[in-house]
Amino acid sequence: MARENEKAITNREVKNSAFTTYFGEPENASRLYAALGEEEVSPDDITYVTLEGVLFIARKNDLAFTVKNRVLVISEHQSTVNENMPLRDLLYLGRTMEKLLDQRSIYKRKLFRIPTPEFYVFYNGDETCPPEKILRLSDAFLEKTEHPMVELEVKVININLPSGHKLLRECRPMYEYSWFIQRIKEYLGAGWVRDAAIEQAAKDCVEEGILTEFMKEHGSEVLNMLNTQWNYDDAVAVEREEAFEEGRESGLSMGKTLGILEGKAAGIAEGKAAGIAEGKAAGIAEGKAAGIAEGKAAGQRQVIYAFLEHLGEIPEDIRNRIESEQDGSVLKKWYMLAPGVNSFEAFREHMEKGQ
Repeated sequence: MARENEKAITNREVKNSAFTTYFGEPENASRLYAALGEEEVSPDDITYVTLEGVLFIARKNDLAFTVKNRVLVISEHQSTVNENMPLRDLLYLGRTMEKLLDQRSIYKRKLFRIPTPEFYVFYNGDETCPPEKILRLSDAFLEKTEHPMVELEVKVININLPSGHKLLRECRPMYEYSWFIQRIKEYLGAGWVRDAAIEQAAKDCVEEGILTEFMKEHGSEVLNMLNTQWNYDDAVAVEREEAFEEGRESGLSMGKTLGILEGKAAGIAEGKAAGIAEGKAAGIAEGKAAGIAEGKAAGQRQVIYAFLEHLGEIPEDIRNRIESEQDGSVLKKWYMLAPGVNSFEAFREHMEKGQ
């Protein structure tokens, strides 16, 4: 497969992402909240209050809904964790409350009760991220106090399959969505053109019984959404690289000028360049040879264990088989299979078949 060329990003007319569309179905949203809040809810308990923009790029937030009119869930789906999410969610909360409330209510003397807000970010990017972490509004305050008068916490959940987060085990819709995205990433990592990678991953979903109804209902629309999202993410990455290069060139120019005046710039620049080049070459060669393969295999094993532990104590023969397996492609198949099995016998059977 040929590797994909850079694509120019123009104004887009697509409003929704695949994530927003998929969890915009009450059945999936109710199962998501049940896994997050440990409370059984039905699709009829879900009321959407997502803030909409004019275009996809301008949508104000990805997904917001109330549960039984008691809880307000505001969530974002991101491939790059934004440290300003608590501040953004504070603004989203205010705008959402304006939609939900009669403005006259806030002037009544009697306490007016509102849905309890909860804030989430579902992360599936490629940067290292723990299975779960908390972002706080107070981290942005210029003056730190022990008890800030305003606080807002956002829970960031890593929904990449290798993260092994319990949400992937307890919420089948989230697992299937993450399975689909993981399969696309694997094809892209192998050098496939993006269109082909997405189309093949969609075919894999049909063969494996993943996102079956969603694919039937939305079909090519899903492929267009994902292409749009990946194009947007690429555009952001390119803009960051360009900004970095501009800053680097500006810094180099200034550094050269100052260095010439001081009589030191030439030696420092040459020394840095030579040292960095030699150090990178040596480090990359050693790291690739000694650590990368071993570390990747170890990480895959931990993901398999995390998914299997919900069945109970892992039998010794299965654990020994996983530990002895060195083929990364086999380990990858096992960690994508593990969340879907309902017994150790079923998993053992797949292992024996070489699946």
